Amino acid sequence: MRIRNILPLPTFALLLLACVTAPAQTMSNHNAQTQAPAAAGPVVAPVARDSELYCAGFIEYAPAPNYLQVVGGEQEQEQRTYAEGDYVFINAGANQGVRAGAEYIVVRPRGQFSSPWSKKGKLGVYTQEVARLRVTNVKAETSVALVTQSCDQILLGDLLRAMPQRVAPLAPLNAVFDRFADPSGKQRGRIVLARDGREAPSVSEIVFIDLGSEDNVKEGDRLTIYRPAGTGNITRFRDKEVTPNASYGFESERFRGGRFSNEAPRVQDPTRDGLRGPIETTPKVKRKRPPVPRKVVGEMVLLNVQQRTATAVITRVAQEVHTGDYVEVQ
Repeated sequence: MRIRNILPLPTFALLLLACVTAPAQTMSNHNAQTQAPAAAGPVVAPVARDSELYCAGFIEYAPAPNYLQVVGGEQEQEQRTYAEGDYVFINAGANQGVRAGAEYIVVRPRGQFSSPWSKKGKLGVYTQEVARLRVTNVKAETSVALVTQSCDQILLGDLLRAMPQRVAPLAPLNAVFDRFADPSGKQRGRIVLARDGREAPSVSEIVFIDLGSEDNVKEGDRLTIYRPAGTGNITRFRDKEVTPNASYGFESERFRGGRFSNEAPRVQDPTRDGLRGPIETTPKVKRKRPPVPRKVVGEMVLLNVQQRTATAVITRVAQEVHTGDYVEVQ
């Protein structure tokens, strides 16, 4: 009996070798792909939500005249304040150019603002952003608007401005936060105010700084929040030593093994006889030391830049932030 179509020996050997080595190569390639580290690129995300973008407020140096205001509401027989979902009345209509579908932001000027932390003097009028609304019905001299978002209660007399188009800046989430970063040498200012009167704001909260367009800053700029080393306590901290000096009286009368206090500072000249010579104290050390790193306490991103000021959101903190802290453009 003859067997036909048998491959020649060299060809058969090559096929057998390919079958044996192919799975091994496939497994090797799979392992290489599995073990290869993924490229670690920057992970970015918006730094603010709508509640920060449109409810932050601003300090405006020279506000333009504004006559548009909220003058009433659908349920004013029983309401004195209005919020999201309510209908309010505006003191302008078709004769003043108001159109259905127009969107406005409700603002409440609170008055001229200056700060002991800033050298600029008057920074402008602090203006609270209260709500957003959309015109639904237009009459000749008045209009009806629906409150689409409320940051606070609307009061009669609150002013209206055209809806600004704001976009939340992006910032890297996985960037290294250097708590001992050297100064960048760029524009520096101070935190002069925080929204809602807070004096120790934290992450995602709004603050106002005394840097503006006149200082060449812009929306999206990232700033470092810092203060000089050794400053920032609410209460005064005095540099008192634990024990005034190295002295007698710390040993027992029998064993006499503890002549020195464990908590006393060192003497300036340890070779000198006696224990009552000049000692090193905390104030002396600080006066003689070279410059030390500043205390970096957080980061912020600018959301809205006015002429003399800017509105910012705090994105990261290392410890408490407070009004009066310094800021520097990165």
